[in-house]
Amino acid sequence: MLPRLPRRLSVTVASLAAASLLLAGCGGDEEPASAPAPAEETSETTAAAEPEEPALWPLTGLPMKGDAPKNPVVVTKVDNTSSSSPQVGLGQADMVVEELVEGGVTRLAAFYYSRLPQVVGPVRSMRASDIGIVPTGAHVVTSGAAAVTLGRINQAGIPFVTEGAKGVYRDNTRSAPYNLFADLKTIAGTIKGGDAPEPYLTFGEEGDSIGGKPARTLSAAFGNHTTTWQFQDGTYVNTNSYAGEGDAFPATTVLALRVPIGDAGYRDPAGYPVPETKFEGKGQAVLFHGGKVVRGTWTKDGLTGAIELTGPKGGEITVPAGRTWVELVPAGTGDITWSK
Repeated sequence: MLPRLPRRLSVTVASLAAASLLLAGCGGDEEPASAPAPAEETSETTAAAEPEEPALWPLTGLPMKGDAPKNPVVVTKVDNTSSSSPQVGLGQADMVVEELVEGGVTRLAAFYYSRLPQVVGPVRSMRASDIGIVPTGAHVVTSGAAAVTLGRINQAGIPFVTEGAKGVYRDNTRSAPYNLFADLKTIAGTIKGGDAPEPYLTFGEEGDSIGGKPARTLSAAFGNHTTTWQFQDGTYVNTNSYAGEGDAFPATTVLALRVPIGDAGYRDPAGYPVPETKFEGKGQAVLFHGGKVVRGTWTKDGLTGAIELTGPKGGEITVPAGRTWVELVPAGTGDITWSK
C-alpha cells in the first residue's frame, strides 16, 4: 500500500502552600534555586523528528509527489495484433501484462493509475485469465466477454466498464471490432474511489542493479506471436510493437514468467479453443533490467495472491523501480530466449 505528547508535571495546591511556608522560615540571604535542567530527549520525541518515508506508486515503485489519485487502478484490455495498429495510450501506462489468447496470439492488459489518458485502445474483450492478472480493487475496461467468462469475472468480484458506458466509444475511421476506444479520464470520473492498491510487485530502488549476465536482446514466444525486445539507452524497446509512433511503452524492466495454461472450456467464433492462463502456483522467472538478466522462481498463493520472486539460492529478488512489462509465457508451448 502507499507508504508510511509531552507529559506535564502537576503540582498540588498543598505542596505549593508547604513550599511557601518553608521559604518564609528561611533567611532572605539565600540565593534562589537554580532553574531545572532541561528534560532528556525521549524516544518519542526522537521518533517524531524522523522524516516519513516517501509514498510510492504501487505499479512502479517510484516516489509519489503529492496526493494519491482518487481513482482506482484502471486496467484496459488492448488488442495486440496487426489489426490494432496503431495502438493508442500504451506510452502512458504504468505497467503492461501480455497474456496468451486463442490462436497463439496475445492480448495486453494495460494498467493505469498515476496517469489517465483520454484515448486508449483498441479495446478488446476479457478472458478468465484476467482473474489472476487484475489487481484487487481495479476496474477493467473491456469490449465484453463470452457469457461463461462474464459469469466467472462477476463471481470473482472484478468490476468492469464496457461499451455503452460513458467514456467508451467507437472510432468510425477504423474497422470493427478494432475501433472501440476508451477515455479513461471520463471513465474514472464515474467510478467511486476505494482504498489505495497494494504494490503489484516487490520493488527496489530506481537505481538498483540486478547483477546477472549480459542480455541486450530477448524474445518471448507465445505460439503464433513472439514479442521481441532490445535494450537501448536505458530502456527496452519492443521492436515489433503495434504502438503508434511516440506512444510505445517505455519499459525499464521486462519480467518474463513461465505460467501454466489450461482450457477455458469454450471456443471463439473462429473455432479456436480459448486458453486460460493459470496465474497461481509457481514457475520459472527471468528478469531483464539494465541490459542484464537474472533467473529465478515466481510464486503466487492463489489467483489473488501476491507475486513473489526468489533467486536460485532462495533470496528475494526485487524489481528495480520503474515501468515494467510482464510477459506471461506458456510454460509448455512458449519460450524465453536472450542474447548478448
